[in-house]
Amino acid sequence: MNLNKMYGLFLRHFYLIKGSLPRILDLIYWPTIQIILWGFISKFFTIYSDYYNNTLGVILTCAILYDILFRSSISFNMLFLEEIWSRNFTNLFIAPLKLKEIIISLIFTALVRTLIGLVPAIILTSPLFGVSILELGIPLFLLFLSLYFFGITLGLFVSAGLLRFGPSFENIAWSSLFLLAPLGCIYYPIEILPNFFQVLAKALPLVYIFDETRNILINNLVNYENLKIAFALNVVYLTFGLMLFYYSFLKARDKGTLINMGE
Repeated sequence: MNLNKMYGLFLRHFYLIKGSLPRILDLIYWPTIQIILWGFISKFFTIYSDYYNNTLGVILTCAILYDILFRSSISFNMLFLEEIWSRNFTNLFIAPLKLKEIIISLIFTALVRTLIGLVPAIILTSPLFGVSILELGIPLFLLFLSLYFFGITLGLFVSAGLLRFGPSFENIAWSSLFLLAPLGCIYYPIEILPNFFQVLAKALPLVYIFDETRNILINNLVNYENLKIAFALNVVYLTFGLMLFYYSFLKARDKGTLINMGE
């Protein structure tokens, strides 16, 4: 594994972001708008609902955590799509870069993109709404890590589809997270779902992550069992995602479709 090559690919995308104000604004714009929007929605619930003792804090914190998942997955997908759109994917192997080096580089670059988009939005929540995600304490790091890895896993699934089916699979990159959101129980407990959907939801780490978030904020208690289950599921999905990505790459290489990637 060559660190210089991975660092070079990281710098390629980093300078692309750094040298483009529209790209930076795009990274900051959507998280900021979403957090502000949900802040005002949460304020409305605070006035007219007594479901939570701290409706604003709970819903806005869950919205921020969900955006961590959204940003990490979309960032990974965008980096991969940019290589396809520029017809540069096959050129990466001239370096030569190994497939695992490309994946690791994209994972860390996606982390940078995620933080660029989220940090300004998180900073705004305190003066605007009096809510700080830091109230979660030390478990915040574990929640962030779990959401980030699940986001990367979803990115691997979508990228595998892009390798297998080409740019026609691109729309899945934008819809995958929205399809999982109802089952993720982001803003409500799992008991709200019908029994059949509860079974499906329990197979997702999101349920345990957001259940634990509400548990910490409402009960001031930390149930590490939820975090352990979430991490265990993440390991399973991430392993499967990597296997699927490698399989799709090998199939695309055997069929010769890598050459036409982006056309």
